[in-house]
Amino acid sequence: MKHPARLLPLAAALALTVAGCSTINPITTQMAYDASDGVSVEIGEVTGLNLLVITEAEGSAAVLTGSLRNAGDEDVTVSASIDGAEIASIDVPAGATVRLGGDEGEAAVTGTSTAAPGLLQDVSFQTETAGQVTEQVPVLDGTLPEYAPELDSL
Repeated sequence: MKHPARLLPLAAALALTVAGCSTINPITTQMAYDASDGVSVEIGEVTGLNLLVITEAEGSAAVLTGSLRNAGDEDVTVSASIDGAEIASIDVPAGATVRLGGDEGEAAVTGTSTAAPGLLQDVSFQTETAGQVTEQVPVLDGTLPEYAPELDSL
């Protein structure tokens, strides 16, 4: 039987070789990504998370779902518009998250869909300090059961 002390340099070399993989390649679990159907948008200190437009068809009533998270130290008012015509103002307190949608207790951003379900629609956001940001947001209908209740709110 080999002496265990002789195997220590080999074990140390193997450990360094294996650990070196993470120094060359980025660790994907530490990368930010959109984990659901929606998209994210940065509006200064406010981040829009899992944003989706829910509608039955192009030209029909629509609602923006998702949330707005304020990572800043000051309250922020975000103006949002699905279609450029109807503008909603959402107060997002410092350090808080506000849900968007058509349910009770959620901030409603409604308008008319300019894109059919399955496509992308430009949605505009604006704050006093960050200015205007436009993001292409996926448009979905009520085919998936988790989005069907949003259509009832329109």
